[in-house]
Amino acid sequence: MSNSSANFIQSSLGKKLLMGLTGLFLISFLVVHATLNSFIFAMDGGDLFNQGAHFMATNPIIRIMEIVLFIGIILHIVQALVLTLKNQKARPVKYAVNDGKANSKWYSRSMGILGSLLLMFLVIHLSHFWVGTKAAQFGGTIDEHNTYIEIIEVFHNPLIVLVYLLGVISLGYHLAHGFQSSFQTLGLNHPKYTPLVKLAGLWFSILITIVFAAMPISVYFGIVK
Repeated sequence: MSNSSANFIQSSLGKKLLMGLTGLFLISFLVVHATLNSFIFAMDGGDLFNQGAHFMATNPIIRIMEIVLFIGIILHIVQALVLTLKNQKARPVKYAVNDGKANSKWYSRSMGILGSLLLMFLVIHLSHFWVGTKAAQFGGTIDEHNTYIEIIEVFHNPLIVLVYLLGVISLGYHLAHGFQSSFQTLGLNHPKYTPLVKLAGLWFSILITIVFAAMPISVYFGIVK
């Protein structure tokens, strides 16, 4: 990597650009993940859902993308922390004349808290499902691994369901801000199209929240069993 490229990445513009690119990549992953989750409502005893989970676990392209995904998540978190700390250092004093509440939504001012909740949710989520799937994969028993049954067992615990719902709500608010912000960071904003992007981001965040929340709720109340 040349010095100019390294300097650009280290600059504020470079950090924001990296945040935007990783944000869009994570959004695309959520579409795939939400689609897989929706298979659980086929009401076929988990056959379609397990087929989708098996495909995601064994397809070589998906496995490569999985590595890219984790790199993207790490970069997104690191860049978010760096930008947050840099902004705080740049504005050590909150001037009384600057009313942030009047110019932005509360969730856009609370991305650090929502991001922290989302990170905790992600760790719990991986411990419940990803670790078990990988253990079966490397142990040579992936064909017998039943992710559907695993989900049914996990979501019968009300505490776990509550944690998931809080995590999913945090994800929704994160997307409500991050969707439009990613496009803006990449320079893909225009007075004519920005309102449409904001509206699309709002509906996308609502849809993703509903799809992800529907699974633990449906399992807990016996709709999916």
